Amino acid sequence: MMRVAQRLAVQFHGAGHGTQRLSWGQQEIWQAMQRQRNWLPAGGALPLRAGRTVEDVADELRYMMSRFQVLRTRLQLEPGRQPIQIVAESGEIFLEIVDADADADVSAVAEALFQQYLTRDYDFVGEWPIRMAVVRQHGIAHFQVVVSCHIVADLAGFANLGREVAARVTTPLAGLQPLEQVRWQQSLAGQRQNELSLRYWERHLRTMPARRQPEPGEPSRPRHWQGGFTSPATFGAVQAIMKRTGFDSATVLLTAYALASWNSLGINPVVTRSVVSNRFRPALATVVCPLAQTGLCVMDVANLSFDEALPVVQRASMMAYKHAYYDPLQLEELIAKIVSERGIDIDVYSFFNDRRDDAQREPALGEPPTPDEIHAALSSSEFSWTKSRDDPFEPLFVHFDDSRRTTDITVHTDTGYLSLARAEMLIMEIETVAVQAAHSPPSPRAATGVP
Repeated sequence: MMRVAQRLAVQFHGAGHGTQRLSWGQQEIWQAMQRQRNWLPAGGALPLRAGRTVEDVADELRYMMSRFQVLRTRLQLEPGRQPIQIVAESGEIFLEIVDADADADVSAVAEALFQQYLTRDYDFVGEWPIRMAVVRQHGIAHFQVVVSCHIVADLAGFANLGREVAARVTTPLAGLQPLEQVRWQQSLAGQRQNELSLRYWERHLRTMPARRQPEPGEPSRPRHWQGGFTSPATFGAVQAIMKRTGFDSATVLLTAYALASWNSLGINPVVTRSVVSNRFRPALATVVCPLAQTGLCVMDVANLSFDEALPVVQRASMMAYKHAYYDPLQLEELIAKIVSERGIDIDVYSFFNDRRDDAQREPALGEPPTPDEIHAALSSSEFSWTKSRDDPFEPLFVHFDDSRRTTDITVHTDTGYLSLARAEMLIMEIETVAVQAAHSPPSPRAATGVP
């Protein structure tokens, strides 16, 4: 079906090099990799424009390696010690040239190579954190296959990388690169930020209920499941609620999630770890690296209407965002200390991730759909369990995306933590809560017109 015809050596040289501990964002993703025993690769098989050559792709790879320090980063790993990042000034990486058989489906060949790259173990010490290939057929380049380790960047970081590569930006890198981030984090200003965040976490860790979910049952086999829910009705309902209340879509979705959690699981306050990009912080907006960390979002929504819950959730979310920049190692130490002092395990591994970009969060849609249109859209909602595995994952992770006027929700659950039935109930309840609130009369006690 295919064969590797050549491994083309690509030389690179870039500004900025040195050795440091991991930055806070890198440490956060490293901890996730350790919990999940996975290097969390990202990438794809991308069709090439007509006329693009192997040399063009090699030049692009050289540009990326030279410009972005994270792509020139490898780790130093020693038993019992935290990883050290080593950023090289120059080096060599190989671009694989793969030839598809004359009668093969070249797109299938590219996808198969992409899957090989995803499943092949990654060497943090000896391998550069990106794998790239060109798939040819009859001597013509058709696809570029790219896979990189998640320690390179988070979702926003990959978007920044893509924009700079497309524009071939040549001005000096803007913002604090990881080595500079570490130096700031070790400064007095960085330590003040860390202490402020950890005090916030400690206050809630000492008082929050230990469990976030009902008592677990016997886990299924396989234990870990991924489900997907597509809901045009939720998308329309969110637009209607935004129009009626003046709240932004991020707050509306988080409120729907909080009330759905309360309704379906019955534990208050609702506590989740919201994924925070941290790119609103000075000198971090355009950086290509992992910056996202989780903020502890504590929402007291028991027995509140949707409109009453909106300002409660907004305040809780703002506090979580403010305190989502910290040393993850010190947080783990703090959690262990409080668990020991309280004499109970504390459940802090439920995650909420609004992955929509700015255009998706606040689309210019004009008038929102009518109640009849929203209710008619309910018939198009679909939920299914799509993947299962025994490899570990987080106990509960819920992602939100928008596509084609539809809210897409992905849920990962450990069935020893939350059963398939309860996880599906939670996700479906988000739609129910949003649709009911879309055209409800505003509560007289609710603060509207925010922000």
